[in-house]
Amino acid sequence: QQVESGGSLVQAGGSLRLSCTASGIKFRVTDMGWYRQTPGNQRELVATISSTGSTIYADFVEGRFTISKDNAKNTVYLQMDSLRPDDTAVYLCNSPGQFPGMVRYHWGQGTQVTVSS
Repeated sequence: QQVESGGSLVQAGGSLRLSCTASGIKFRVTDMGWYRQTPGNQRELVATISSTGSTIYADFVEGRFTISKDNAKNTVYLQMDSLRPDDTAVYLCNSPGQFPGMVRYHWGQGTQVTVSS
């Protein structure tokens, strides 16, 4: 199961780095993604990184976030800069499934990011 960490309360314009580790998932051969969910809303994909390191970002990221991974540590990161109040959400990691909206593993607890104005 995935274990996310690094979330916190931060002021608008600030930065956070989230981490995701998972026993049983070999990140060096698995595409991974960061997602976020707010109360009453569906989860939305934030960014993905392929097994080979290629990255894709949601339009709302607008160059503010960077997804990366350390295969030796089996950890995926999400560096978030220039945070805005509408980035407030629970952030989770998973592996994208075959079709949009699908994921390959059960969800972890996620990590709460709260951005104050």
